[in-house]
Amino acid sequence: MAEFFNVLPPAEALGRLLARLPPAASVGAESCCAWDALGRVAAADIVAPESLPAFARSTMDGYSVRAADTFGATDGLPAWFEVVGEVPMGMAAGVSLGVGEAAIAHTGGMLAGNADAVVMVEQTQRVDDRTIEVMRPVAPGENVAQPGEDVGAGEVVLPAGHVIRAQDIGALAAVGIGKVLVARRPRVAILAMGDEVVHPQQRPGAAQVRDVNSYTVAAQVASAGGAPVRLGLVGDDYEMQLAAARDGLARSDMLVLSAGSSVSVRDRTVDIVAELGEPGVLAHGLSLRPGKPAIVGLCDGKPAIGLPGNPVSAMVVCDLLVRPAVYRLAGCLVPPAASETTAILGQDVPSAPGREDFVPVALRPAEGGDGGGNYPIAQPVWGKSGLIFTLVRADGLLHVPADSSGIYAGESVRVQRF
Repeated sequence: MAEFFNVLPPAEALGRLLARLPPAASVGAESCCAWDALGRVAAADIVAPESLPAFARSTMDGYSVRAADTFGATDGLPAWFEVVGEVPMGMAAGVSLGVGEAAIAHTGGMLAGNADAVVMVEQTQRVDDRTIEVMRPVAPGENVAQPGEDVGAGEVVLPAGHVIRAQDIGALAAVGIGKVLVARRPRVAILAMGDEVVHPQQRPGAAQVRDVNSYTVAAQVASAGGAPVRLGLVGDDYEMQLAAARDGLARSDMLVLSAGSSVSVRDRTVDIVAELGEPGVLAHGLSLRPGKPAIVGLCDGKPAIGLPGNPVSAMVVCDLLVRPAVYRLAGCLVPPAASETTAILGQDVPSAPGREDFVPVALRPAEGGDGGGNYPIAQPVWGKSGLIFTLVRADGLLHVPADSSGIYAGESVRVQRF
């Protein structure tokens, strides 16, 4: 058996790859309906064609007034106003105010002419059908959204490289943008290798296993905004593996190889990556558990990642390496952060300094209640990295940093939720 590889911290291995990829999208761009752009990456700055709000509008139900007319008003000495009209919702103001006059205003509606503030209805009192008392003064602009206060015409709404979220789609709708230019979804070819691996719908023979990694990795790629391309299965024939890898890389933006990154005379993933293009292998082996036998490569400008064959290891490495690479290919420099929660560790988690550990944990309510007001308990789900159901039974991953020798039960921890 060959001598074991020299391991690198996962962040350093990823850094070697990202440093060689362009900061802007390298996969091209396409036009997309703004309403269907959730999770897509903006390929160019998106600029507001108009200001929002387009007019001064009330942020409260109340009365449009001239602010100066309210100065000095108190509960004991209120200011009297004549109500001269109303500005209905969705209608332009048909009334203008003179000294001591007010008009009924609705939340989101336009202010009356000459008005520069809105008095909340709670700060007024009706005297009769035509007169109100104002109990406190308002400043110019109070309870008013000014034109362009939300966004100004010509202002960048979303910068290039931004991952479009639900609220962003709302912003695009608000300024009338129906089409956006987004990065094409990076195509990620996924190749599973090994004589022991069979299709999921095939009954495995003796010493065979179903292909898990092609499907979990494809799902992870899709969740990162990529377009997975499953290349199928190739047995332990080096020339067939190399040919399949070449073909997959040629028609995609990135290649992921599964089950061929451990040190074995039959697993030649390192050699394959080295032959696919320059500079080839950037890192072989991570100071990580699970996921130590992983490969990071760059082949003529396209990333090539070798995943361990064990499903848990493959998913952890995919999240650490493949996911950020997919976002970078689309021009996103800072991928969206994973959802995290604070929990109390329910059992000691040992580790070894110099190695990062990712431990599946299940979250359960704190004892004596439903978890309300208390942090949940993070209970490790122990199992070897070949056991996919350890992740199914878990709610997230606990990260043990490389400078730690473990975490004790009862400590507060951060859990990266699935």
